[in-house]
Amino acid sequence: MDKRDAILVMLKQQGLMPLYFHADETVSIDVMNALYKAGVRLIEYTNRGKEALKNFTAMKKIAAREHSDLFLGAGTIKDASSANRFLEAGADFLISPALAGDVFDVTYSNKVLWIPGCMTPTEILTAEQFGLSLVKLFPGNILGPSYVQAIKDLFPSMQFMPTGGVEKSTENLKSWFDAGVCAVGMGSKLIDNEILKQRAYSTITTEAKAVLEKIKLVKVKSE
Repeated sequence: MDKRDAILVMLKQQGLMPLYFHADETVSIDVMNALYKAGVRLIEYTNRGKEALKNFTAMKKIAAREHSDLFLGAGTIKDASSANRFLEAGADFLISPALAGDVFDVTYSNKVLWIPGCMTPTEILTAEQFGLSLVKLFPGNILGPSYVQAIKDLFPSMQFMPTGGVEKSTENLKSWFDAGVCAVGMGSKLIDNEILKQRAYSTITTEAKAVLEKIKLVKVKSE
């Protein structure tokens, strides 16, 4: 199976894309390990600080050695230069906050999965014309589950992953999956600053495991 397809299958199975950034390399690695311990096999590490590439490189080395079944991607990729640097560091996939044509060119030529952020039907249509089958709906809390319900019939071959403002509650997760999303992206709602400040890695594992279980249950009910 093509790696792009394998990642899409894993995302649909997991139903969750945890995403985070921390300036400290050790913390970044420890959060990755805590998520992996919870059963997470797909993680987005966001390019939101000058330390991001260095930290990501270190994380990939650990993942290659200890978590061979983990897909680790880079997020907040806004230009071709960043795309190339993170691919050279071993990124399994790239995620962008918007439709960046030059990032698409890089991922297309390297046969790497790219998940762009979209907000409007025009952007979703453009992604479809690029040949993409999954987009990130961003910001999710502004768009809401009702937006997914309104547009999904227009794009029957497109899969949607809302990111931004998705809550950990069963009710909120159910509303999204009932609307027809294939997965949800969760950042600070899952890994908040206080948890990171306290280095409460066991809490990250517990919370992530609970969210995965909730998603599994709501997916069964929404199918």
